[in-house]
Amino acid sequence: QEQLVESGGGLVQPGGSLRLSCKAQRMIFSTFIGTTMAWYRQASGKQRELVAEILSGGVANYADSVKGRFAISRDNSRKTVYLQINDPKPEDTAVYYCNSRNAGSEYWGKGTLVTVAS
Repeated sequence: QEQLVESGGGLVQPGGSLRLSCKAQRMIFSTFIGTTMAWYRQASGKQRELVAEILSGGVANYADSVKGRFAISRDNSRKTVYLQINDPKPEDTAVYYCNSRNAGSEYWGKGTLVTVAS
C-alpha cells in the first residue's frame, strides 16, 4: 500500500504564494518515474476536482481555473511532486490531495488544507 504524504498547506494571503509537496514514501524509484502524479482539491460543499497533473515524461496539464497561476513539477530523485501556488484567490481555498496513478493502481494522500484569506 503506497503512502503519499502532503505538506506545505496553511494560510496564505490573496496574491501571495505557497508550495505544496507530496512524497511517495514507499514507491520504488523505477515505479515512481513511470507514475502520473496529480493534485486534486475539494472545497467545502463541492466535489473533488483535478487541479493539475504531471505525466511520467514531464508533460503537465492544468484546470482552466489555475492556468498561469499554479505550476506542478516533480523531482524523481526525491519521489516528490510539488504544486507551486501563485497569486491565490479566496476561491482556491480547499483541501488539496495528492494522487498517483500507474497501471491500474491509484493512491491518495490524506490532504492538506490551503486557506486563502487576508
